[in-house]
Amino acid sequence: MVKYFSNDVDIRTTWDHVVSAFWQRYPNPFSTHVLTEDVVLREVTADQRLLSRRLLTKTNRMPRWAEFLFPSNLSRSVYIVEDSVVDPVTKSLTTYTWNLNHTTLMTVEERCVFQESEDRPAFTLLRREAWISSGVYGFSRPIQEFGLARFKSNQVKAMKGLEYLPPTNQLSTLTLSSCLWVSRRQISLPWKCNTQSSVDNQAVIASLEVLRRVE
Repeated sequence: MVKYFSNDVDIRTTWDHVVSAFWQRYPNPFSTHVLTEDVVLREVTADQRLLSRRLLTKTNRMPRWAEFLFPSNLSRSVYIVEDSVVDPVTKSLTTYTWNLNHTTLMTVEERCVFQESEDRPAFTLLRREAWISSGVYGFSRPIQEFGLARFKSNQVKAMKGLEYLPPTNQLSTLTLSSCLWVSRRQISLPWKCNTQSSVDNQAVIASLEVLRRVE
């Protein structure tokens, strides 16, 4: 059984500013659980869409009752993959995120679509969806309930972090420059782009460790 969550949010700023702020939202006072961020793939397609893949490391604090069920040496860090597609023609930003490790304990997959409002161009519409599952026999339901509650809490923080940067001219100009900039640390990784595709988790984790050594 998979827990499903969705909501719609009206962001009171333009799509251009939302996209610019999206690339610069870390660090911010509301994202102290985000430890690292690396761009491992970025390219512009023939139809001018920007494709990106980022790897993030976040903290993974378990509830007190779960500490009695899992070993004390279990890593508290979670590796996250974030794929994104920016389409400047349709004024849409679509992101897909999922965790690479602790997948037996809990898997969280998220899809967000930031779309310019047709009726109010000064507004951006956000459609957020999440799928939460657990493979722990006998405890999957409480783990999924905990994961859903945490997801709801974190998405509130995510919105505050996104709104943290002021709408300046500097932010607006970064939309174009981010489309033209290609990371010097490109790594060929399988592209996901939907919640049904598979990905080699160990290969991506190994790539993340390579980046750590480079830095």
